[in-house]
Amino acid sequence: MTEIHFLGTGTSTGVPELGCTCSVCTSTDSHDQRLRTSILILHDEERFLIDCGPDFRQQMIRAKNTRIDAVLITHEHYDHVGGIDDLRPFCKTEGLPLYSESSVAKKLRERMPYCFRENKYPGVPNLELKEIDTLPFYFNETQIIPIRLFHGKLPILGYRIGNVALLTDLTDIPFEEYEKLKNLDVLIIAALRKHKHMTHQTFDEAISKIDCIQPKKSYLIHASHHLGLHEEVSKELPENVFLSFDGLIVHIE
Repeated sequence: MTEIHFLGTGTSTGVPELGCTCSVCTSTDSHDQRLRTSILILHDEERFLIDCGPDFRQQMIRAKNTRIDAVLITHEHYDHVGGIDDLRPFCKTEGLPLYSESSVAKKLRERMPYCFRENKYPGVPNLELKEIDTLPFYFNETQIIPIRLFHGKLPILGYRIGNVALLTDLTDIPFEEYEKLKNLDVLIIAALRKHKHMTHQTFDEAISKIDCIQPKKSYLIHASHHLGLHEEVSKELPENVFLSFDGLIVHIE
C-alpha cells in the first residue's frame, strides 16, 4: 500500500503571499493556505520525503510524522531545500541519505558545508549526500525512477516511486521521459497559475500533459495565489483531476 501526504502545495512565496490582499490571500478557506511544496510518500515500509523547503518544520509538526528513511531533492531552489537543517531530529542515531544530482549536491555543499563535512561537529544534521542521475536506483527493495524535467532552461528531476510520480516546477518533459510515466495510479504535477510564466507551466499546460500521460488520477500542486480560489478552480477540473491542498492524504491500495 502507498500513502501520499501533501505537506505543502504552494509556490515559492507560499499562499497567502506577504503583503497581498487578493481574494485568495485573504480567503478563510483552509484549502487556500499553502506552504511551500513538499510531499511524503509512504511506500510499503519506507518513508520518502521529496524536497525539504523552508516550511518543513511546521509541516512535520502538523503531520505528526516522526520518521523519514530517505530524502529526494528535485533541484536547488530555496523553496525546495531551505529546510534541510531541520532534518536533524530524523538522523540522530544514523545517517539519513539525501539523493540529488551532482550539480545540486555541489550547491548544497557550498551553501551548507557544515552538513556535509567528513568530520561533522555535534548537533549538525547527519546527512549522507548521494549523487544520482536519471537512471533508476534502489533504496532497499524500492525502485526510484528519476525523471528529467526542465524548469525553464534549468534541468531538474521528478521522481516515480511505485505507481506515483511527482513532477514539480516544470515547463517541459523531454519526449523520451514519457516512457517512465506509463501506467501511473497517481500523477502529481505543478500548475502555477492561469497565465504564461517563463519557468513554470500553466494550468492549461498541466492539463495537457495529464492528457498525454493518462494516469488514473492526477493532483495539481505548486499553486500560486494567481491560480485562483480552491473552490472555484476545482469546478474547472476534468474527471479524476484534483487540486491538492496542504494536509491532503491520498491512499493507493
